[in-house]
Amino acid sequence: MSIFRQSLFLLVIAVITQGCLRARLDAPALPTIREIEATQAEFQVLATSTPLASSAPTSFDQTQGKPVPAATEIPPTPAPQVTITSLRGNLYIRRGPGLEYNPIAVLNKDTSAEVIASDVLSNWVQVLIPNSEKTGWVSIQTGYSNIDGDLNNLPDFTFTEWPLPAYIKNCTEHDMFIAPGDIYLPSLYTNAQYKNEVQVNPGSYTAFDLFVPGEPEAQKFEIREGVTAYITINGLGVTHKCP
Repeated sequence: MSIFRQSLFLLVIAVITQGCLRARLDAPALPTIREIEATQAEFQVLATSTPLASSAPTSFDQTQGKPVPAATEIPPTPAPQVTITSLRGNLYIRRGPGLEYNPIAVLNKDTSAEVIASDVLSNWVQVLIPNSEKTGWVSIQTGYSNIDGDLNNLPDFTFTEWPLPAYIKNCTEHDMFIAPGDIYLPSLYTNAQYKNEVQVNPGSYTAFDLFVPGEPEAQKFEIREGVTAYITINGLGVTHKCP
């Protein structure tokens, strides 16, 4: 090889070697182990010091263009409790709002019951019978009851089951006086039809013989809805049959 060619070959090798050396010098240095440990420690501090995002429900506000916390639903406020108390005596709790319905329980003196509804047609309220899961009706027209609370806060309720009529019929030859109610009931032998029969409300009654001096008690009976009670014994103890 001539001296010219050897010089040219060495020049090319030198140029290539210089280029490779520059590429190595320009490349970024690899991180050391100490630098890697420092980066991991910084990440742990950042993870523990940054609060997590709130898990509260959110909604998207189109006017603001960003999510906003959803409104919290407020539970409804329960209506104030209304009670009825029996004063100066016991009160019947009846099947429906009226004296024509059967008594099903008693609200004893100085005892209260929770009122859950009022009748729109009369002055009666529906109550929870004390020590029971049943309901009944109590009159507020009497001075023996007292309401504590506002009935306007309670729902109105119309009781649509009509009561069955009850009657007392006099089957004796003596006129009778029926109490309570101050009812005069003629004898069986009256000329007018059905005059010896009267419609009454369910409850306890006593018949007194008006024909016998002193008007002694003739008979006691318990009246229920749909029942006819017959007076068959007079004040002298004589028994009669109803025709």
